[in-house]
Amino acid sequence: MGLTASAATLLLAVCGTLVVYNVDRLRDLDRDRATTPLRSAWVEAHRPFIVATTGVAMLLAFLLALRAGGRAIALLAPVLLLGLLHRRLKRFALWKSFYITLAWVAVTVGLPAVTGAAPRHVGWTTAALFATILANVVVSNVRDGEAVSALLGEGVPLRIARGCAVLGIACALAAPASVRPVGLVPLATLVALIPFHPGERYGLVTVDGALLFGALGALPLF
Repeated sequence: MGLTASAATLLLAVCGTLVVYNVDRLRDLDRDRATTPLRSAWVEAHRPFIVATTGVAMLLAFLLALRAGGRAIALLAPVLLLGLLHRRLKRFALWKSFYITLAWVAVTVGLPAVTGAAPRHVGWTTAALFATILANVVVSNVRDGEAVSALLGEGVPLRIARGCAVLGIACALAAPASVRPVGLVPLATLVALIPFHPGERYGLVTVDGALLFGALGALPLF
């Protein structure tokens, strides 16, 4: 988007994400044992460390949000609310994938856009990443047997997820030249989704790792 990566903005995103996910892991530990037993065992064994880390991250996120200003606070407050209500909201199958995707797009696209100066091609960047993150969330629900996959089984949501990844690639290719490197994120996601496996490590390392791998590959091309 023609913006310089601000260390304060990146740290705010990291701290906020850490708070939301750690709180969810701690509150939903009993339920998570069924779908992510390895991660749940780690959380249980390191509870004091996780609680302390979450407290530090919460303080840092609060201070960084104040530093970022009113627009950032207005953007992130609903994201925080969704994160804290996730435990209850995720029971509504048709909504889960979309509100998680919206929250992630708000952080990855919206936060740098509202804290930076004169962002460009926000719409194209949003389209490519929205489709990609939606693919990630849908296939994560397939692995956990939640949301739409609980209603329709494995096949249809998997096709939807792969289709979303393809759509993300298409959006990046159709975008202005400066946005096209973003296409490596949906491309890496599509590659990860082809050999679907219901295992925990596949979801946490391969599917989620594809987002990081694609992003790191794109960075030098901007």
